[in-house]
Amino acid sequence: MHHSSHLSDAAHAECIANATHYLDQLCCHFGNRCVGTQGNQGAVDYVKQHFKHQGLHVEETPFDAMNWQGSRAFLEVDTLTHELHPSPYSLGCDITATLVAVDTVEKLKTGNFTGKIILLYGDIAKEQLIPKNFIFSQLPEHQEIIQLLENSGALGLICTTGMNASMAGGVYPFPLIEDGDFNIPSTFTKDIDVPQLLKYQGKPVRMFSDAKREIATGSNLLARKGNASQKRIVVSAHIDTKQNTPGAIDNATGVVVLMLLSEMIKHDPHKYTLDFVVFNGEDYYSVPGQMQYLKQNVDHFDVIQLNINIDCAGYAGAPTAFSPMNLSEATAAQFTHFLHQHPEICRGIPWYQGDHSLFLQNGCPAIAVASQWFIDHLDSQDITHTPKDAPEIVDIGEVVNIAYAIRDFLTMMS
Repeated sequence: MHHSSHLSDAAHAECIANATHYLDQLCCHFGNRCVGTQGNQGAVDYVKQHFKHQGLHVEETPFDAMNWQGSRAFLEVDTLTHELHPSPYSLGCDITATLVAVDTVEKLKTGNFTGKIILLYGDIAKEQLIPKNFIFSQLPEHQEIIQLLENSGALGLICTTGMNASMAGGVYPFPLIEDGDFNIPSTFTKDIDVPQLLKYQGKPVRMFSDAKREIATGSNLLARKGNASQKRIVVSAHIDTKQNTPGAIDNATGVVVLMLLSEMIKHDPHKYTLDFVVFNGEDYYSVPGQMQYLKQNVDHFDVIQLNINIDCAGYAGAPTAFSPMNLSEATAAQFTHFLHQHPEICRGIPWYQGDHSLFLQNGCPAIAVASQWFIDHLDSQDITHTPKDAPEIVDIGEVVNIAYAIRDFLTMMS
């Protein structure tokens, strides 16, 4: 891929070195970047200082969040112990009760579960349940399962699951329930364990989980170049991760692009105000940073001309896709021209599992920037949300070129 013609080889090499350093800091130095953790706040502070150093007007907006911790769970029957995982954001427990197995909604409707532990398997556990207060999308069938469980009188849940890449990323098994507003202690394990677990049906079992919820805060960042009252373009990326992942392409690379771009556009004239928005909460059950941004901008979406959102970009060995959605005629023409000038970039298909959907739902056009690999394997990839999502899978040259390309497009729009 070519690098931007108006940069010398030395300047390009410096960009590569900077990008490598930023990625390493985000993924390796700060550790866990889940909302509410020290690592998350450290990463936010780091990026905030960077934006200030570029001379941008920076605002940090705190919000309430939960710092959840849970590392060990198990099921004990007689002398046997079966290892489980605590469900993210779940309450912990140490309970002994009869185990009852449920594989359909019908059985959940008709059974008696008061004071029991429910083993969920099969059809009812095939896809991750959307958290009950997640406003951006809901499925009535998920709402029904959650309500039936909440009204069941059950003391605890053991969920057996497989893979569900489109909703849960690349993890196996995936947590069926990942919801801090759901208050029945919940654990999960692999679907291949079902035959063994079914043998314990009707027996008293002990379920233990060390999970705990703590009150914490998180913050969004907004760095602005230009005047708040002008029409603006918002370039965004989320900084948070799931548990147990360095979050390299999901989404340290997106944040690195924002950091590089803020350096590159320092002296560029633009007719629009540029907002760099670092969202905090895209991988958190209740998307608190996104909710905060909505609340702050409820009357301002009409001044936003475009959102460019970077998420899951820079995967090594794959080109980058820019997916345009709801562009105005004029912007669409500029975008087509831009693609002609950047033959290395693919025109991506629309996809909605990212922060650009927040803008689309509020009437703003958007361009989602991601690796073509991610779009092609949305329903099958096994990397995001896992320890495999580490700096080694990133093509840092591609990340730098994404920043160049976005800069070129912004210049074109000015």
